[in-house]
Order: sequence, then structure tokens, then C-alpha cells
Amino acid sequence: MIIDLHSHTFYSNCGRDNPEALVLRMIEKGVRVLGITDHNYGIGDREDEYRKCVRGLAEKYASEIKLFCGVEICTLPHLSPDKSKNFAEYDYCLMENLSDDGGEMKKDILTYVAGYKCPVGIAHTDIFGLISSCGFNADEYLKSLAERGVFWELNVNYDSIHGFREHEYVKTFFNSEIQQEAVKKAGLFVSVGFDGHRMEDYDVQRVKKANDFLEERGINNAADLISRFIKSKK
Repeated sequence: MIIDLHSHTFYSNCGRDNPEALVLRMIEKGVRVLGITDHNYGIGDREDEYRKCVRGLAEKYASEIKLFCGVEICTLPHLSPDKSKNFAEYDYCLMENLSDDGGEMKKDILTYVAGYKCPVGIAHTDIFGLISSCGFNADEYLKSLAERGVFWELNVNYDSIHGFREHEYVKTFFNSEIQQEAVKKAGLFVSVGFDGHRMEDYDVQRVKKANDFLEERGINNAADLISRFIKSKK
């Protein structure tokens, strides 16, 4: 199954695609689970409109694709959301800037997301590099993330918006049995995201390869974590 939990539409300042056109393209590409995760600062005061749009598309195309309504949250001070929000109205959140010294998470995602009422993912971050730089115990830290329901993203992006640059941490993970075993042992959920901003750049094979990789190695897919959360709200 091809699952992509990181995509953008024109609700992001850097995005361009019409949400329905994006969903149709993903169906055409064979994607069976898609998460739309526009930036919090791009959505701005259009949250109700955004969620209504994504929820409507989820219902309209339910027989062809499972569509999640997510949001990507910038934790830099000038772009971060209201601290009183718990984001329970979303299916999940992706957090960026964990490794950024200027970010409000300050490399401590567990404290930062303590009040969040939905699953939280760590977007495009070298989690093992962060663990090493902070002097954390890898097994304990990964287990803590798993117990809190925080998942880790394998960002397989390769597009024009990001200068056709690959994330080195993803390639390292693909080749490191030690890292793979640590993630599996901790019970950490892992997501795959192309982080697309332009439909014409989308490479479904990169997404498929990463999903197949997780399945073959018995690593938890974050789509299951999100599905459980959605069922618990009903």
C-alpha cells in the first residue's frame, strides 16, 4: 500500500495545487492513503474552511483513497501557533524545526507537545543525529516518543521547491540495520512523506519504496496510529 502523510496545497504559502486536483492525481498515481498537511501559518484564519475542504474530499473520494486532515506546524517564534490550541480537530500534526536552535521546541519535543490532543509527527528531522548531539540514550528516547504517540517521518522529498535535494538521514536509515532495529525495538511509528508542493514533481516510486521498506522490516507505519486516533474520537 502506498501511503503519503506529508503533502501541501494552495493553503500553504509555498504550495500551488488545488486540493481536489491533488487528491485526483494521487488516486491516479496509486496512493491509497494521503495526508494533506498544509502549513499552520499558510492556513492562518482559514482553519474551518481548510478542514471543511479536506473532510469533504475525504468523503467524496472515500471509495478510492483514505484522506487524512493534518497540519504542519512551524515552531519558529514568528510563525508558531497559539499555545492554547490542542489541535484535536485535526487527525494529526507534523512538527518542524525540532533541530533548530531558534525554534520553540528547543530540541525537546516531548515537553512541547504535552498539551496536544492528536498524534504528532517529527517532520524531516535526523532523529539519530539529534539524539547524538543532545547526549540522549537512543533506546530510552525512542521508547519515550513511541509511548507518547509521537512518530518520526522519513521524508523522501526530491522536488523543485527543495532544490532536488535528498535528506541524508533517510538514506542513512535505509542502510543502517542498527538504526532500523532501534526503531523497531522501541515500537516507534514511522511515516513516509514526499512533502510535495507541485504535482508535476511527484515521484510515487520514492514513496512506494519507503513504504515497502517499513513493511518488509516490520516497522510500525504511522498511518495505523492516526487511524486508531480517528476511531477513538467516534
